[in-house]
Amino acid sequence: MNGSKGCGGTGQTDPMSDTRTELHVDRRSFGETRLVTSPLAPLAPGHVRMEIERYALTANNITYAQFGDMLAYWDFYPVFGDDRPAWGNVPCMGWARVAESNVDTIAPGERYYGWWPMATSVDIAATPTGEGFRDDGDHRAPHAPAYRAFQRTDRDPMYTTADDEPRHSLLRGLFLTGFLAEAFFDSNEQFGADQTLVLSASSKTAIAYADCAHRRGAVKVVGLTSAGNVDFVRGLGCYDDVLTYDDTDQVALVPSTIVDMAGAGAVVAALHERLGDRIGHSMVVGKSHHDAPPATVTAGPTPAMFFAPGEIQTRLKEWGPDGYRSRVVDALGAFIAGSREWLHIEEHLGADAAAGAWAAVFAGSVSPDAGTIVSLHPGD
Repeated sequence: MNGSKGCGGTGQTDPMSDTRTELHVDRRSFGETRLVTSPLAPLAPGHVRMEIERYALTANNITYAQFGDMLAYWDFYPVFGDDRPAWGNVPCMGWARVAESNVDTIAPGERYYGWWPMATSVDIAATPTGEGFRDDGDHRAPHAPAYRAFQRTDRDPMYTTADDEPRHSLLRGLFLTGFLAEAFFDSNEQFGADQTLVLSASSKTAIAYADCAHRRGAVKVVGLTSAGNVDFVRGLGCYDDVLTYDDTDQVALVPSTIVDMAGAGAVVAALHERLGDRIGHSMVVGKSHHDAPPATVTAGPTPAMFFAPGEIQTRLKEWGPDGYRSRVVDALGAFIAGSREWLHIEEHLGADAAAGAWAAVFAGSVSPDAGTIVSLHPGD
């Protein structure tokens, strides 16, 4: 299949081939993948065929696999047939172009931001909306609206420039999670905390959370990270203090909250043991440390999973649609601009490179200052 003309393209690409290639993840062993190429069937009525230009890969996508059964991420783009129990599509954020349409108000060449499978293309049962379209496939109906929405680039209130598209692919969804998590704590008056402890402080979602919390200035923001990432995290400027995972005995004995992006059970357990009832709330956001055993907490509150799409509905009710949009657009714009100081983009083009990129992100070998952008299409 011929590659797209890159992020920020005009929508004019070479004709698609008559096959689709997908990168499937082994649901029993998330580090294992396979490339599957299959013939394209005629496009069904009410569907659009989207050519996936670029998508982002971060530790958050590994979290989708980790929680794929619990939160039904495997059902975004199901693998049908006998292989369904064994292999799955992991959703990723990025841009795609309409290659073919059987929906009157959606035209070939239009470009959309949203959640896509790791594939060269995908067919979607599309219902037009004010800002783009919604996936109304039977398998998507149970999912939150945020996961089903695709925003047309020329109607996207968060869109900035073509040059920023890779940064949006990498950061927009993660920023929203961090933004909403910080808003949750603010709406609960920080649970009376003087400090918030952020695990996996070098992860992009953690940086987004810390950036929002630092700007608000309501609590001291303490990042916990591996020894090799301490200098990077300190250089970000959004953490008031940085500790390694071995330094939990140095955490101040004051009212605290915990934001766990890592899923590092031993660290969470140690913090709970040290702080006990001084912990007002212990939030689980991600599992970047996918091979770590779960926490066995013997003191303080039980860690609670944070689900960002549910928090969106809470904020929409509290702030109203216009208030929510304006806060997100302003905060995201500042975060995207600031990311130029610490994040550089690395592209991986072609099916084999896409498989290699997944392996590197899964292994945790990608530097925290690197952003992985992928396409299964070969480079020009």
